Amino acid sequence: MTHARPETATPSDASRTAVQKTVLMCRPAHFDVTYRINPWMDPDQPTSTDLAVAQWQTLVDAYDRLGFEVHQIEPVEGLNDMVYAANGGLTLDGKAYGALFTYEQRVPEGPAYMRWFAEQGFEVHEPKHINEGEGDFLLSNGTILAGHGFRTSLESHDEVRGIFDREVVSLRLVDPAFYHLDTAMAILDETSIAYLPSAFDDASRAELERRYPDAILVDEADASVLGLNSFGDGRTMVIAERAEGFARQLAERGYETIGLDLSELLRGGGGIKCCTLELRR
Repeated sequence: MTHARPETATPSDASRTAVQKTVLMCRPAHFDVTYRINPWMDPDQPTSTDLAVAQWQTLVDAYDRLGFEVHQIEPVEGLNDMVYAANGGLTLDGKAYGALFTYEQRVPEGPAYMRWFAEQGFEVHEPKHINEGEGDFLLSNGTILAGHGFRTSLESHDEVRGIFDREVVSLRLVDPAFYHLDTAMAILDETSIAYLPSAFDDASRAELERRYPDAILVDEADASVLGLNSFGDGRTMVIAERAEGFARQLAERGYETIGLDLSELLRGGGGIKCCTLELRR
């Protein structure tokens, strides 16, 4: 685990304030790669559930040190990918929009997460259209940035717009290695993001440039270890430890970083943000 602090900070950097976060996670007790539904997965390569659990625990520990409130959903045997809790839905304003997965192997996760949301008192909205939760829905300053192109349908964006009555900005992903929005973009704080330009089509890239002229542009090397699949509280970002260039870029902007090794979970196509579903009441 690595920690980085900026050597110097501008006055605006020094004023960064951490925002209390509440998250839902799922222990990878049944993690395995037995099928291939994204370019990262290779069922011919053996995986270690024990290593996945140990690496995942380092993420839980990091969140504990940051003062996050961490909830856990019970893992379901046979659902290898349930550890990627971000895909389980979108919560906002006390409402929960459930997931309707693209691939049959993950379809049962949707009802499992919706049951948990209902038990916790969320107003649950069962989806009519294909979507994979916070994998493709990220909240930025009240606006929902919504990915599509691989795993979430454009029709679900209208569904989200109607449920939450928020602005929804559709962004088309074009690189199959970055099949969810949260693999190609990171929310840094209320008004700042980082992203990989080549992961988006021309129109989406132009929209991001217009909305976020000061965004951090991450290179292919850092994105290829899912460096953008990160999560933070507005002051500290938890990122893949191999994304060293991204860590330097964050430090230059006054963010602290915690670098973690989730390489075993990367073999399933997920990282830090994939394992993290933010709960918003």
